[in-house]
Parts: sequence; structure tokens; C-alpha cells
Amino acid sequence: MNLHSLKNTRGAKKRRMRVGRGESSGKGRTSGKGNKGQMSRTGHKHKPLFEGGQMKLIRRIPKRGFTSPNRVEYAALNVGKLMKILPGDVTPEALVAAGRVGPKSLIKVLGGGDVSGARKVAAHAFSATAKAKIEQAGGSCEILS
Repeated sequence: MNLHSLKNTRGAKKRRMRVGRGESSGKGRTSGKGNKGQMSRTGHKHKPLFEGGQMKLIRRIPKRGFTSPNRVEYAALNVGKLMKILPGDVTPEALVAAGRVGPKSLIKVLGGGDVSGARKVAAHAFSATAKAKIEQAGGSCEILS
């Protein structure tokens, strides 16, 4: 077997449907566009949100709220998962190396799962339950800036 002698498996390449090429082609006469109407005409390009001239839904619904420019987004990780992922102390560098967070991610530790053994955990934020669980197991929480 050589590269130049490779062939597709039977049925691997489906032939392209040519529309408007006679009734027996399977897509003749109206070419799958139905009878009459805007969608059957040539050059039709109606806008997806266009509703025939009536006020669009997007404009009928009122605006609400705003996006805060000071919002801080954290990568949330549960305590139980952290204990399974990393054998030693938990740091952002170790989590990046393990492929769990991006290099620029801010990390928040949440209280889901169980803590086994005393561990030093360094993160940008902790939930109250996560902090309590880590300290109850004899570990420590370090808040990074």
C-alpha cells in the first residue's frame, strides 16, 4: 500500500446534489424552494430578525441592567477536586501545569467535596465553607492579590 494508491471506502464520498436539473434528479422544478413567496425568489436575503414590518421582538422587550466594568471573573474549583488533582500544596502555578486553569485565570476555591490531610492552598478567593474545611483539616489558606 502506497500513498498514491489509496482510495476512499465505498460510500465515503457522497455526490453533490445539483438542484434544478430535471424532475428525476430529486431536486428539479422548484429546486426545494416550494411554490412562490419571498423565499423562492432570486436574490432573497431576508434578515433573520425581520418580522414582516411589525416591531421586532428584540425592540419590544425593554433594556435591562448593565455590564459592570469592574466585574472580576474567577475560575471556580471545588476543594474535593483540588485534593484529587494535586498531591501536594495547591498553587496557581501547579493548577496551570495540571491544565485545570489558564495562566491568567483568577482562582476561587469553593467548598464542594471533602478535604483529606493538611494542605497549604493558595488562591485569589475562598468561599467561607472552603476556608472552614481546609482549616479544619489542619491546612492553611493563602489569599493572593
